[in-house]
Amino acid sequence: MPKMKTNRGAAKRFKATGSGKIKRNKAYSSHILTKKTTKRKRNLRKPDLIAESDRRSVKRMLPYL
Repeated sequence: MPKMKTNRGAAKRFKATGSGKIKRNKAYSSHILTKKTTKRKRNLRKPDLIAESDRRSVKRMLPYL
């Protein structure tokens, strides 16, 4: 059986936590930042966990995560 291929785009976007959950960065933080509040921009810097409904599809893209 050959090795499974990892989706490289997903590999750059997701990391596993110590407990096995999948961590992601938040969107909307790259441009048009002048109209966003400081509090909103600060909260966008913090990582977040993926939704439970997306877990299966991300696991399929990252078989060795």
